[in-house]
Amino acid sequence: MNTPAPVSRTELLRWQFELTWSLFEYHLERLEPDDFLWEPAAHCWTMHRSADGTWVPDWAETEPDPVPVPTIAWISWHIGWWWSVTLDHARGRPPRERTDITWPGEGPTTVQWLRDLRTEWLTTLNSLTDTGLDTRAPFPWPGPDASAYTLAHTIAWVNTELLKNATEIGQLRLLRAAS
Repeated sequence: MNTPAPVSRTELLRWQFELTWSLFEYHLERLEPDDFLWEPAAHCWTMHRSADGTWVPDWAETEPDPVPVPTIAWISWHIGWWWSVTLDHARGRPPRERTDITWPGEGPTTVQWLRDLRTEWLTTLNSLTDTGLDTRAPFPWPGPDASAYTLAHTIAWVNTELLKNATEIGQLRLLRAAS
């Protein structure tokens, strides 16, 4: 039996990200503009046009109970929000506020936005060394223990959060197609 060659931590995290992205890309390639604002339930969170024409997400500072079912539009904005802010932190830029992250709208513009975030994330990942993974990175960890986390933790969180959101989008896309 062949034993796989050892890989560095950065290589493993990049591999995990690329695996996650390939699963997400399966659904991104198949999204139709009408999928984005389809409301799967009466109690849902989505995106709304503001008076100036920009898109605004449903939002509550405290998570409601029951939690609303999000639309693909809302989830894609959510990905863009957390990933943009994570990139700000990883690149040493001042992090943007949630309200500064604008959703491009239903269809190909949002798919391209997400793909552009992927490209920027890969550039960040490709600049890292295993030693750099040990840099303290208190985002997105709240609370007094935040300083205990490293950039490796943040990258693992991005991979997990992206997989969760990709799964949610995929399930909503499949439910809409079946309905």
